[in-house]
Amino acid sequence: MKYMATYDLMESMRLTNQWLGATAQAIGAHPAMAMTPNPMFKMLDAWGQVTERSFARMVAKPDWNIPSVVGEDGRDHLIEVETVIERPFGDLIKFNVTDRPLKPRKILLVAPMSGHYATLLRSTVMSLLPDAEVYVTDWHNARDIPVSEGKFDIEDYTLYLVEFMRQMGPDTHVIAVCQPAPLALAATAYLAEEDPSAQPSTLTLIGGPIDPDAAATDVTDFGRRVTMGQLEEMAIQRVGFKYNGVGRMVYPGLLQLQSFMSMNAETHGRAFFEQILRVSKGEAADHDRHNKFYDEYLAVMDMTAEFYLSTVERIFKNGEIAKNEFVVGRKTVDIGKITSVAVKTVEGSNDDISAPGQCVAALDMLTGLPDSKKASHLEDGAGHYGIFAGKSWRNNIRPLVLDFIDANSGIKSKPRKRAKNPANVTPIKTGRVAI
Repeated sequence: MKYMATYDLMESMRLTNQWLGATAQAIGAHPAMAMTPNPMFKMLDAWGQVTERSFARMVAKPDWNIPSVVGEDGRDHLIEVETVIERPFGDLIKFNVTDRPLKPRKILLVAPMSGHYATLLRSTVMSLLPDAEVYVTDWHNARDIPVSEGKFDIEDYTLYLVEFMRQMGPDTHVIAVCQPAPLALAATAYLAEEDPSAQPSTLTLIGGPIDPDAAATDVTDFGRRVTMGQLEEMAIQRVGFKYNGVGRMVYPGLLQLQSFMSMNAETHGRAFFEQILRVSKGEAADHDRHNKFYDEYLAVMDMTAEFYLSTVERIFKNGEIAKNEFVVGRKTVDIGKITSVAVKTVEGSNDDISAPGQCVAALDMLTGLPDSKKASHLEDGAGHYGIFAGKSWRNNIRPLVLDFIDANSGIKSKPRKRAKNPANVTPIKTGRVAI
């Protein structure tokens, strides 16, 4: 029970700030304050609204909030979320588009387990739904999982992906976003040797640290600089008494959020100050741009300690995936065993989380895969978020990924309008094909 008080103390501080915000809002909005012509009361009300909302969102899992999608018939088709596989640490869910014929494309979107919920990919899901049947890995908050369910590390994560791929079948097209990219690659290689008939048709890796040493970032520098002992002391705590996972060792979401915010503290500080001004002037809305972003950004989840520590040690420090030495269940996974799954990598030139070079390194590891089934794309001017959910994804990357899927599944794709120079493909000496 070493860090129990610390976890509960962080939750107590969050609740206190939420209460202070609610109290300030109640005082500032009281009718009696309207009789005093002092703008500070409006500012107090505005500060209270923004503060209360922000701290309340930190422990609330966002809803997918995808009510419908427009079909080719011009009608709105309602969306129903179905749980296909239910497991203690994460589910495989499907977005069923009611009253619409099944689409030939079947996509498994592998969401990262890196502090935020899978709903971070909401806009990605929405952009794919008109053209595909979409499945998503919906990871659970570790604080809500009883210790009786056991551990969950990167080997368990990989085996979850193996199970999900087996369930969906060989006509699946996997898109792994950020953190799970190396583990999705390992899961595909695992199937290539253990159950070839269950391999997906294509694998698209977006901004993932396949080889973290290929290009330095603040993330990789931190991984090299900090020892595992220091990391465990700084980041790992036990879940407090309030949640079902009481006693479980985790990397708390609130601690992760502190790290996220500190990386761009000035930008976040300015954003909240400007939002307080907008609220005080009556110019803000419940679902305006600020709230839409921060309602998702501030909603954080705990990671199991073993998952976080094994990710840092085995992916970043030891480079097991990059060296093709990754072991799952006492079995060494050989990336070179992938011989039939078409693989595409996507990177952003301004990505400061997984810098260009880290993800495309996967193609050199695929020694058994013909160059005709390898592709890469470098999106000029795009940051980490933009390559899977921003304008770059919508205008350039999404059409390219769908074309890549169609080219390697026999689906005849319809012509799509694209921005100027949409491919922006980086020439690769090994003869990889950019599709």
